[in-house]
Order: sequence, then C-alpha cells, then structure tokens
Amino acid sequence: MRTEVLIARYLIAGVLALLLVRAACAADEPPAAPGAAAEGQEKVEKVGADWQRWQPHTSVTDLASVQRGARNFVSYCLGCHSLRFQRWARLGTDLHIPPDLLQKDLIPPGDKPQQYILTSMPAADAEAWFGKAPPDLSLMVRARGRAYIYQFLKTFYVDPTRPQTGVNNLRLPATAMPHVLSELEGLKAAVFKPAAGGGEGAQAPVLDHFEQIAPGRLSAAEYDGFVKDTVNFLDYVSEPTQTARRSLGVWVVLFLLVFTWLAWLVKREYWKDVH
Repeated sequence: MRTEVLIARYLIAGVLALLLVRAACAADEPPAAPGAAAEGQEKVEKVGADWQRWQPHTSVTDLASVQRGARNFVSYCLGCHSLRFQRWARLGTDLHIPPDLLQKDLIPPGDKPQQYILTSMPAADAEAWFGKAPPDLSLMVRARGRAYIYQFLKTFYVDPTRPQTGVNNLRLPATAMPHVLSELEGLKAAVFKPAAGGGEGAQAPVLDHFEQIAPGRLSAAEYDGFVKDTVNFLDYVSEPTQTARRSLGVWVVLFLLVFTWLAWLVKREYWKDVH
C-alpha cells in the first residue's frame, strides 16, 4: 500500500513539473510582430503556389455531383470532345435520369439514346482551328488521373505570347485548348518567381500566385465545385461499373475468407490421423 502511495505522489509531482515547464516556455515566447497578421493574410490571398498538390477529393458514389458533371460536360465540352465508349442510354440508366429529361436536357437534337456520345465537330475542322483534333475523354481520367484533370481546368492563365488562344496552362504548357470556362472563372494572370541560376543551368520559373484580372459569373468556391463535378463525371465515364465492382468486391473477399476457413477445417479433418 505504501508503494502505491509513493508512485501516485511521483506521478502528481511529474505532472505539476510538466505544467510549470510549459508555462515557463509560453512566457518566454516573444510577442507576435505587428505585421504577422498582415503577412498571414497576404499568404492566404496568394492562391496557386501549391497548385501541384491540388486534389479534387470527389467520389462517383455522389450521384448528384455526377449528374451535375454530365450537365457541365454537355454544356461546355461536347462541342469539341467525345465520349465514344459511352452511350446516352447507359448514362441515363446509371445516373437515374428519366428518358424524357435525358432527351430534353442532355441529348443533342437529332441524336438517339442508343447512340454513342460523339461531338458534332468534324476532325478536319478541329485540326485546322486548333492544330490537332481534341482528344476523346472516355478514358482520360484512367490515363491521367483525377488530379491531373482537376489541376488542368484550374490553372489556365492569360498569356499574351499565345496569340491563337491568349491563354496558357500550368498543367499542360502550350496547350491548344482555349479556356472555354473563362466566362465562369474569369481571367487571371500568373505571377512567377524569378528563375534560380542563370545561363543554361537556369531553372524554369515557379508560380508565386494567381491574380484575378477579370471576374467570372461564378465565385472561386462555385467554380471549384463546377470543376469537381465535371471531373467526377469523367471519372464515372472512365469506368461506369466501378461502383458496382467495388461493392461486389467486398462480398467476394468475404466469400474467400469463409471458403478458406472451410478448407482449413476439411484439411484438419483429413489429416487428423496423420498428425
């Protein structure tokens, strides 16, 4: 009993000593500089320096997001890009869109639900206008990843050295695609840090931040949601059965575990006399 009391006293003394040390350290800390808050606010306002770490954090199980993404694709992407592995009817079934709304709001005039989702832009005209035909986006997310598409749609900036489109892109420099979403996002300029070194060993300029030079119809948060929904839809198109595959995979793994247990019981029964 006496030993337990001594241990309890040592613990209490240790806790009190730790609290005193923390209080002393806090008292020794210098007060915050007057400009610290302003500097922090400046860092918050400088958006874009960490663009390579941007992630959409989307999920194809969010049906409402995928539906909005389908609307976004038809409104802004279908004029140039196709989804040649996806049919309108399959899209309507997977996204729970009634046939009448599918025909009215998504399917272009003249197309039928059984047809594939194809752009009406001739390839020859696309090559003449952009230098090359816009790629099919059916498997773009599987090929590049969600983060790539998300960063691509978020890093357009005004570039006077690109007279054909007037814009450039951080994720895909010298892209032939114009910023078709500029009416939603607005126009922004890229402010780069000076390149380190000089001569042949000079490094490429690093983005410091974006500066908004013309507002769009959407706020920054609304445009970010628009891009996420579009990426989520392209993620669904890249593998329409992925939700069913993942849910089925859980049952397959459970079956294998039960089967392994049963096989072990049979093995033990057959080999019990041997051992």
